[in-house]
Amino acid sequence: MMKVDLTNPSLNLSADSNEVVNYRRDPRNYITQLFAAQLPAVNTGFFNVYMSQGIMINPHWHTNVDEMIVVITGEIMTSVFNPFTQKLMTYQLKPGQVTQFPKGWFHWIVSLTDNTFIMAIFDKPTPDIVNAADFLRFTPKEIMNRAYCVNPEEYAKTVAPITQSVILGPPVDCDHRDIPSIPSGQPQYVPPSYPGLQAEQPAFYSRNFYGPEAPYPYRFDPNRFW
Repeated sequence: MMKVDLTNPSLNLSADSNEVVNYRRDPRNYITQLFAAQLPAVNTGFFNVYMSQGIMINPHWHTNVDEMIVVITGEIMTSVFNPFTQKLMTYQLKPGQVTQFPKGWFHWIVSLTDNTFIMAIFDKPTPDIVNAADFLRFTPKEIMNRAYCVNPEEYAKTVAPITQSVILGPPVDCDHRDIPSIPSGQPQYVPPSYPGLQAEQPAFYSRNFYGPEAPYPYRFDPNRFW
């Protein structure tokens, strides 16, 4: 971490976290940031994350930081894999509630409502991020075959659409992508419906501090891929 001279007359202790866009999926789903590059005196760094219903921060992990998620508006569901218990820990969070992701633990976040705004705060001014998308697309099919006995050609077809790091998913062109051919007799893949999560599970009724209660349908099974 950069050493900052707090006695320097030109010391700056202010910055705008809206200026630097880290990732933009579309006008309603994007991430801005504030890290040491923008404010050298900062001892922590954070993302502002804006999401609509059904959009997610895709699976990833951090090699050098602990992360705390704070919900400002909207509702989210977070999932983190506990490597000690070998279980998935899932939490549903409302405004003012938080969750913690320990360093190195695999996790993801799904927005359950429109106009969701969360802050992802790190205990160091610059986090390292390993995206599952990169793990999938750069692992050779032969390695997946040898490690897990999966069909190498089918694996290659499955991950072929993943051509870059996708931070907020699903990709904008998800509904228009070609799905790899599946041998006859096997169930055909049906892409999920976005951006909503309607009609799959009973509605969750959330308390609205500013008005009447409103239902937000969501998928609550943490062992499913979104």
